[in-house]
Parts: sequence; structure tokens; C-alpha cells
Amino acid sequence: MALTYFKRFRMEISLADLPEEPPLSPGFRFQPWTAEILKRHAEVKYQSFRFEVDANVFPCLGDSEGCFRLMREISMRDGFLPAATWLIEHEDPELGDWRPIATVQGVRDREGNGSIQNLGVVPGFRGLGIGAILLLRALNGFREHDMTRASLEVTSQNIGAIRLYERLGFRIASTVYKAVEMGAVQTSTHA
Repeated sequence: MALTYFKRFRMEISLADLPEEPPLSPGFRFQPWTAEILKRHAEVKYQSFRFEVDANVFPCLGDSEGCFRLMREISMRDGFLPAATWLIEHEDPELGDWRPIATVQGVRDREGNGSIQNLGVVPGFRGLGIGAILLLRALNGFREHDMTRASLEVTSQNIGAIRLYERLGFRIASTVYKAVEMGAVQTSTHA
């Protein structure tokens, strides 16, 4: 196996002047965190990341069970913040049921700031502004808990996600490299 280095950006934002959170379109709704929907978060995470470069950087994202374990670990952290952890669901008119299509998780970091763990939107629902709305909901959750700053990390190849974060006010604070043992590297750049 070859050792591959992935360039990642640590991006930060001040929570003082966030853009206003736009409303969701009809047929979409927020689902606040409860432990009962952990599996739904994990499934959306898997559907969002399994064919993306981040599944190479973090192999658990390319595996359904790995996403479940990761979601469980995030939810059990001392700094886990339910107010910054959300699902967005879409109403399936054919089935008459709600299907989860986007997820975000937030934790309080060691410095007392907000930290986005994962933001994922399943293919087919990208490009509709759902990621921006979901991220703003999480950032407002941090602000409700008196945090003044938030951060996230993004793989440099994920140009769509970087553009979204910059549009919302995030700025690159530092560059980090993640070493991963792997064979062939996939290079999809979907946001």
C-alpha cells in the first residue's frame, strides 16, 4: 500500500455576523437531534460521502457500519452539541414519508469554540442551497451556546464545499496534511 497525503484546510468563521438563515423550501423540514435518529444521521453520512474523496481520507465514511460507529462516537463526545446537530428531511410524495437527505454534527472543541464534524448532502439534493441552510442552522446552534467562533476542516479537492464555506464567511486559517495508506485514489470533487 502506498502512503498518500491529502491536503486539507482548517477554516474558521466568527459567529458575530452570520448571514440570515433562509427558510427551507416546501417539502423539506429540519429534524433536531435525538439519540433515536442516530442511524438516520449515519445513513445520510454514508450516502453523502461514500463515493467522495473524503471516503479515501477517512475510510469509515465509505462504509455504512463505519458511518454508524463514527456517528455514535461523535454523539458520545463530552463536547457534543445537540443544538448544532441536525437532519434535513425531504417528503417523498410517492411513499408519503419523510426521507433524510442532509446531516450536520457539531461539537464544542477544547478551546470552547464550535467545530463542525461533518456536513453531508446526498447526491440528487446538492445545488439546492440545502447545505448552506443546514450549516447556518448548526452555526446558530453554536451561537446559542455563547460560542464566538467555529471551525471545520475540508479536503482541498472539494472545491464546491470550499466555495460554499467561503460564501458564508469562513476563511482558511491553516493547511494540514492527512496521511492515508491506500492503493488507487478516487478524486471526485462533488460538494
